[in-house]
Amino acid sequence: MKRFLMAAALAGGVVSSVAQADAALLGRADVQRYIDEQVASGSFNRPELEAVFANVELKPNIIAILDKPATSRPWYQFRGSFYNERLLKNGVAFWQQHAATLQRAEQVYGVPPEMVVAILGIETNYGRNTGSFRLADALTTIAFNYPRRAEYFRGELTEFLKLSKEEGIDPLTLKGSYAGAMGLPQFMPSSFRKWAVDFDGSGHRDIWNNVDDAIGSVAHYFQLQGWRHGDDIVIPAAVQPGVDLSSLVADKFNLHLTVGELKARGVLPQAQVADNVQAVLVPLETAPGVTEYWLGLNNFYVITRYNKSTLYAKVAQELAAELRLRYLNAQAQSAAQPAADSVNPAQ
Repeated sequence: MKRFLMAAALAGGVVSSVAQADAALLGRADVQRYIDEQVASGSFNRPELEAVFANVELKPNIIAILDKPATSRPWYQFRGSFYNERLLKNGVAFWQQHAATLQRAEQVYGVPPEMVVAILGIETNYGRNTGSFRLADALTTIAFNYPRRAEYFRGELTEFLKLSKEEGIDPLTLKGSYAGAMGLPQFMPSSFRKWAVDFDGSGHRDIWNNVDDAIGSVAHYFQLQGWRHGDDIVIPAAVQPGVDLSSLVADKFNLHLTVGELKARGVLPQAQVADNVQAVLVPLETAPGVTEYWLGLNNFYVITRYNKSTLYAKVAQELAAELRLRYLNAQAQSAAQPAADSVNPAQ
């Protein structure tokens, strides 16, 4: 890959038409303050940063996307976007192609293959949709032109520039989502620096083009968030009539209550689970006006650390379960075929 310092060479050479269009960026006081801070921290020198910002193209369409009112879909609409034949077929094929790496990730990190495969399917359909925005453009646009999220995205911009330097990558070449998510697992830059791993021993962490690194990085993330190998993710539940669920549902991202405490408040598990196990109530609208209930356990909570959505966590659990079933069935059929061929040899 291109080296980070290649960007610095642009500062003294021919500047692209894109850079000319956004040359005013370097003249902005807030951008200069940011550069001053980074130089003072010792992370970068001024020519490096000025070369990058001289070639950044601000993207007003990203601001338009961020300004769109947030919409939420009920479970019965959300589920089909990810639990579908396309992702299931692609997921089984991905698992078959990378079975050895997935098995090694389970051995090293204790995270089962089906969960890693489900996450990579939901995030990017196994690398088919990793994003088309230059990350330097996207992160700079939000960091300096979107005050509501400026502090967070300036932090992510810094993390992105650091990871580019650490991995020896020209930051102007990397692409991702409009919000700065990167590679097959769609890590934000800060997540990359904390949890991405060089799983194939190449000397670099590459979640854009290296499937081994992407698999290992997702498994590593789940391990460090507290995944418990072999534990359930969810169990079905029933709610007694008249129970006020508002406080339970509002606290959906925290394991503050035990199963025993939930029982005392009228939430009854429909599978065997110890009273001292921590759990969270998960209501799912399966049809207009129809709700089913689940108890999310520790591993469910871990999935919500990856994406803070109970719907995301539940569809990841369901997709993982079906992927495992289909993969094992395919393996059994493949193993049975040679035996069948030997019994009925071609005439």
